[in-house]
Amino acid sequence: MTLTNRDIKELLLMCKQGNQTAQLEVYNRYYKAMYNTSLRIVKDEAEAQDVMQESFLNAFTKLDSFKGDATFGSWLKRIVVNKSLNSYQKNKRIEQTPIEDHLYKIEDYNQGVAEIDYYSLHVRDVMHAMDKLKDNYKQSLSLHLIEGYDYEEMSEIMNVSYANCRTMVSRAKDSLRNIIQDNEEGRYRTII
Repeated sequence: MTLTNRDIKELLLMCKQGNQTAQLEVYNRYYKAMYNTSLRIVKDEAEAQDVMQESFLNAFTKLDSFKGDATFGSWLKRIVVNKSLNSYQKNKRIEQTPIEDHLYKIEDYNQGVAEIDYYSLHVRDVMHAMDKLKDNYKQSLSLHLIEGYDYEEMSEIMNVSYANCRTMVSRAKDSLRNIIQDNEEGRYRTII
């Protein structure tokens, strides 16, 4: 049986024994998802690549602490998210210049539409609106809606209480809704 056909549990046992081929197979199975997870948080391709690499190194050196209570993928993802948040916070403190707003092309919208059709929003529009949120709102929505963490996991990751986490996500959703509504109304005003 080749390594690509092996179960992840077998591969992890081989990784614990220092088998580099098994480590490469685990890396190949998870690197794309972990890179995308990091990129959504740090917003920089090179930084996301570095965070992902550090996360894999950390995971392989701390593999003995993996108890198997959750899947290996979710355990690794938690490492990536924590490292990404730390990197983002570190870079935010270091950064001297403000982040420029990303410009995007305004598409033609039907004239005379009175209500906003949230179902026709494009992912790009929602992501642009998320960029306008406060950092803690943006991070909480990314963890909850994109990464799929529940409130309990998020409260541990973000080091806030469970109630505070729920409130933050609720307020972030309200803020996002308001930004989207303002953007849509602004588009209609320019057309009319």
